[in-house]
Amino acid sequence: MNDRRIGVFLDRDGTLNDEVDYLRTPDEMHLIPGAGSAIHRLNKRGLITCVISNQSGVARGFLTEDDLVPIHARLRDELARSGGQLDRIYYCPHHPTEGKAPYNVVCECRKPKTGMLQRGVDELGIDLKNSFVVGDSLVDMQAANAVGATAVLVQTGYGAIAREHCTLNSVHVDYLAQSIVEAVDFILITLDGAMKA
Repeated sequence: MNDRRIGVFLDRDGTLNDEVDYLRTPDEMHLIPGAGSAIHRLNKRGLITCVISNQSGVARGFLTEDDLVPIHARLRDELARSGGQLDRIYYCPHHPTEGKAPYNVVCECRKPKTGMLQRGVDELGIDLKNSFVVGDSLVDMQAANAVGATAVLVQTGYGAIAREHCTLNSVHVDYLAQSIVEAVDFILITLDGAMKA
């Protein structure tokens, strides 16, 4: 298996950084312990790392797309302290019913739809079926299922609630990880096994 075209798609809030109700400023950005070194381990393996994040706070008027720029700069800076680098940060600013134009629309990028994953295919040549989606919510796991990627549910953020939601909605989870650190352990072990097969 050629892992250079394998992607790891990562939810942002509750997965890489602490869950904050509509995070609005860089000062509210605090990494989950070990997140930076976990991303660095993926980087060292040549895996493509992409954030995929629903940011309906933009549609709701809590912040603007311009406000996301310094927030994502802080995310990159914090990860870089431990050598972690992201290839892309994708986000969806829309909501189908809440908020104001032009953001209150039905779109193809809001998870569980797969538009952000497809951008990874289009821009980076990622093979989705051999890739991974790591997140703390039902919609993350639904998006993974929709493209045939391996679904990894972390127990940080909303993970405990999401586990119940996945069970109730018959949404498949391949692996339940305590945090991003254990999720990366699973990913690398899985890839090692696939390469030996």
